[in-house]
Amino acid sequence: MSGTHTDVPLIVGTPLPSPVPADEHEQCPVTDVLRRVGDKWTVLVVVLLGQRPHRFNELHRGIEAISQRMLTRTLRGLENDGLVHREVFPTVPPSVEYSLTPMGRTLLEPLSALAAWAVEHRAGIAAARGTD
Repeated sequence: MSGTHTDVPLIVGTPLPSPVPADEHEQCPVTDVLRRVGDKWTVLVVVLLGQRPHRFNELHRGIEAISQRMLTRTLRGLENDGLVHREVFPTVPPSVEYSLTPMGRTLLEPLSALAAWAVEHRAGIAAARGTD
């Protein structure tokens, strides 16, 4: 790229081999993160936890179509990635509260940018699909 294209995001300006080797794609940190946030429920869970901490049943009631099993898997994945903190309170029965970690909170800005882009381009995407 020439020096005149300074407004092009870094990821677009990164040279990629052609073809892109499968093992490089699999090991890419961007691919890994997109797998996490690109599933059906993660973004919604992160957004809800970005508003405030939630107990498991609050989250389950707040996401109409998610099963308990899928919510558990989503929360465990986010916890394993260091994005969600799980705190167990010594009550009878024990209660558990989930919140975003400081690293998890940093995900809110890029998700907000993606959401703004999606809303801005919704009509164009629908028109291209022939679903407008």
